[in-house]
Amino acid sequence: MEAELLEGWLRARSIARGLPQPVADHGGLRVDTGLPHERRRYVFAGPAPGISELALKISEPHIYIKMLGPAPQLLAQVNPKWTLQPGGYFMTKEPGRTPVPSLPPGYRLQVITELPLTTARILAEDDTVAASGYAAEYEGVFVFDRIATAPAHQHQGLGAAIMAALGGAQQSQTAQRVLVATEAGRSLYTTIGWRVRSPYSTVAIKPLS
Repeated sequence: MEAELLEGWLRARSIARGLPQPVADHGGLRVDTGLPHERRRYVFAGPAPGISELALKISEPHIYIKMLGPAPQLLAQVNPKWTLQPGGYFMTKEPGRTPVPSLPPGYRLQVITELPLTTARILAEDDTVAASGYAAEYEGVFVFDRIATAPAHQHQGLGAAIMAALGGAQQSQTAQRVLVATEAGRSLYTTIGWRVRSPYSTVAIKPLS
């Protein structure tokens, strides 16, 4: 089940970010992101022989190996040239609509849906983006992505409002909701009904200075 959810999340995330769809590689999934800071990522649902094989083959930076599981477990499968990166949490929530909470005075919500992608933004009085997020649906998985609140607008419930607004765009009410959270994000999502399924760990080769 974890492998299926992970693949669904990765495919929907690729849609949300305009990236190529993942392909099978070394027992996991590869996404050729082609970004300056991330050329490629390999994602695994758990420990696998392919992780160690990849780690030996790769010698350049900006390529990431990611795995569902605790960081020490991933680190034990790679050679010393790989270093841990900031971790995350693979989280899920049962489907169901949540009313969008009232925004504080001076803010307004903007939601744009161009299937399969939905974009939500909360704008301040000066039309700057105070909070934003994206969502995409793919074959039974509904993914929330890049949920962010600008520092000057935090602690006002804007993140929860973005999540509720995005959730309203879900087409299939049986689709499993999935996201990967940072440590800070986990605190918010836990308060609105999300649960951690697994740590999400990352290693990369440190660039030469």
